[in-house]
Amino acid sequence: MFMMFAMTSDSVGEIIKEVKVAFSVTNAQASLMHSLPMLGIAMSGLFLGFLADKMGRKPTIILGLAVFGLACYSFLVANDFVFIVSLMTLSGIAVGIFKTGALALIGDISTSTRQHTSTMNGAEAFFGVGAIIGPLIVAYLINQGVAWQWLYVIAGGVCTLLIVIALWVRYPRYMRTHADEAESVSLLQSLKLVKNPYALGFSVGAFLYVAAESAIYVWMPSYLVCDATSLRATYDCYSSGMAQTLAIYSVTAFFVLRAAGRFVGIWMMAHFNWALVLMLFSGAIVVCFFAGLAGGKHLALYLFPLSGIFMSVIYPTFNSKGISCFPKHQHGSIAGVILFFTAAGAAAGPLIMGLVSDAMGGDAKYGFIVATVFAALLFAGLVYNYLADPTAVRLREIEAQEYKDA
Repeated sequence: MFMMFAMTSDSVGEIIKEVKVAFSVTNAQASLMHSLPMLGIAMSGLFLGFLADKMGRKPTIILGLAVFGLACYSFLVANDFVFIVSLMTLSGIAVGIFKTGALALIGDISTSTRQHTSTMNGAEAFFGVGAIIGPLIVAYLINQGVAWQWLYVIAGGVCTLLIVIALWVRYPRYMRTHADEAESVSLLQSLKLVKNPYALGFSVGAFLYVAAESAIYVWMPSYLVCDATSLRATYDCYSSGMAQTLAIYSVTAFFVLRAAGRFVGIWMMAHFNWALVLMLFSGAIVVCFFAGLAGGKHLALYLFPLSGIFMSVIYPTFNSKGISCFPKHQHGSIAGVILFFTAAGAAAGPLIMGLVSDAMGGDAKYGFIVATVFAALLFAGLVYNYLADPTAVRLREIEAQEYKDA
């Protein structure tokens, strides 16, 4: 599921190039293809995340996949820009439904909070794989003269297979332990979680992380440009053949390193202090961003993609630890709250960077300065998290209550 979602969401940049030509839309209009699906995910996570706790994990996942599949297959007849954006928004809403169900399910199958974090890194690693293969599929389709919409048809086929698997696979029994808790599962109770300090802390962390991360795949290509009038001149300004190749595939290199880091994170988070790892890795991101700006494009060419290794484990760990701070009967609701802030960061981060860059004459460097500020704030928060360890007692209590019979 995570891979399928990433195949479509992280291919938007490639798709936008085709849509702008096909429908003669402006940059601002084309940006809706990124921001509206993110808004759909955010609203769905916040307002529908409780469904995983109310209906159960399996029905919620199947519902989300069914809506996503319907949206994907509808791209076969999508030949109007407004219709295309509407379908992308609908797919975002569907993602918010099935992803909160999937995130809650990860808690159900975990036997400890530590294993929860390792499993979450594994799931997000497949998201990283989808982020790599999605744009490659779009590029291949276009080179073969096939419409990019077939990417969504392929995703719809994967979605159909996932529905069949979900119907066939035996899920862990989902039981609420107290009758009063069963009655409390509602949209209102889900919204009240936003005020919880654990939910808010991890959610703000997710927002800052995603806002900084999005600078790489949204603005890095613009920052690395040496001559905006000639793509060939841009590549030629990097002296070595390796540098020229990396200039072309810098975003792909970032996604590859991020995916590899998440697979390693499965082992890492099972053996090391998660708070220490996140503090050190977030500090390394700040160093990569700051040095890449101070040293110029020729140094950023290597340091910006390298940040993918350090970003790899941060978001899955935020997700798992944030969810683990709550009893299992609230896992769907809290997953939705964190997902809301995640999507908000993905939508707001690039927008803020773009506005600042435009205000400073259009240089993408200023957008990366904003991203560096986001990364620095994230690092400061994780330094506090490591030193104060505010979740230690809460996680021990939850583990004793929720995982004792696992």
